[in-house]
Amino acid sequence: MATKKVLMVVTSHSELGDTGNKTGFWAEEFAAPYYAFVDAGMAVTVASPKGGTAPIDPNSETEDFQTASTERFYKDDTAQALIANTKALSEVDAAEFDAVFYPGGHGPLWDLAGNEQSISLIKDFLAADKPVGAVCHATAVLMDVKTDSGDYLVKDKAVSGFTNSEEAAVGLTEVVPFLLEDELLKRGADYQKVEDWSVFAVRDGLIFSGQNPASSELVAEKMLTFLNQ
Repeated sequence: MATKKVLMVVTSHSELGDTGNKTGFWAEEFAAPYYAFVDAGMAVTVASPKGGTAPIDPNSETEDFQTASTERFYKDDTAQALIANTKALSEVDAAEFDAVFYPGGHGPLWDLAGNEQSISLIKDFLAADKPVGAVCHATAVLMDVKTDSGDYLVKDKAVSGFTNSEEAAVGLTEVVPFLLEDELLKRGADYQKVEDWSVFAVRDGLIFSGQNPASSELVAEKMLTFLNQ
């Protein structure tokens, strides 16, 4: 059987608004799904809007946020090389992959939400009946995708993502360009959440989404179940 191929799309954005602090993708949200896919025998390609080295949110590298997956990631030359040499989003073709997954972190709010190349890519995956996964802030990549009838893709769809209360808990409500929960609700999504920082992932058709960093592995596991049917 041919090896299944997964595309992971991370942010290229490293500035946390005008705070002077850095952001990027959240280490756990890449590492946990990455190893779920790799350990299942899948080949992973990593892309970003700009290509090249993708920024990791420095907060996600602090001691409080380390997991078995992140520890493995920091010692893994192959994974490190993928992050240091991401493909440009403009160079990837959905036809070459079986699934796409978007790790979060605050970066995607700036450069992947509303990104036309990303929107086109997601539409290509869905049109080919291939799953699209996103976790935490990366659910923002679904916000402005529209169906052929002109409706928002997320309208009446069960989706999750970082909550307003979680954003408030990390003190960034006034820093982020928008609140993800609010924007998904504005577009008619059946937005779903559980208690802050709890593990939660939901599937609706080909769309798989999770609430927060701890939910990233569960999103990948749900996608693997689908891919292995």
